[in-house]
Amino acid sequence: MKKIVLFCLFPILFTNCNQKNSEENRSITEKIAYANGFENFEDVEEIRYTFNVRTNDTLRTSRAWSWRPQEDMVTLTTPDSTVTYNHKSEASAHQQTDQGFINDKYWLLFPFNLVWDEMDYQHEEESTAAISGENLQKITISYPNEGGYTPGDSYEVYFGDDHIIREWVYMSGGDSARAFATTWEDYKNFNGLNIATMHRSEDGNFELFFTDVAVE
Repeated sequence: MKKIVLFCLFPILFTNCNQKNSEENRSITEKIAYANGFENFEDVEEIRYTFNVRTNDTLRTSRAWSWRPQEDMVTLTTPDSTVTYNHKSEASAHQQTDQGFINDKYWLLFPFNLVWDEMDYQHEEESTAAISGENLQKITISYPNEGGYTPGDSYEVYFGDDHIIREWVYMSGGDSARAFATTWEDYKNFNGLNIATMHRSEDGNFELFFTDVAVE
């Protein structure tokens, strides 16, 4: 019996060793993605969420989305209308809606875009965060100057040793003079996806937040 038990342990130890080596070999962008549940995304059938923007205590934007990633079907619901289209094959026919979808989904699932997107990045193990002044790790990512709805954008992303994002700075077109910093906070777990549901500017006059989030 002892021989059987020991024999059965070897595959388990070997599997754990391979898993550890795999985690150690991940790039810094992959580590951020996996810290937020990237490995669970392939099982997602539908994500529902409402994207909200509040400035100076006034709700400026509220868009309710449903995305079925395995089918690439997107539905936008507003007080005035409902639009459903295939993001892969019909985006050009719904360009304005699709721009909103890409923007809102980017805020929701940005850590996964670090794996999905084509970008350049630089990693600093110690840096001073833009809002809190904390000593955090930082990656600076830059998008190509061609392609997509907002080519040339860049971001400074601040995160802890747990690879969870705390703040970022967005620079439209890579222009530091147009930098805009927000927090990443109020993380909640939705069926294995770790999502920051609130983003605030340093002065608190801008809030971008998600409500009615559901992952199936």
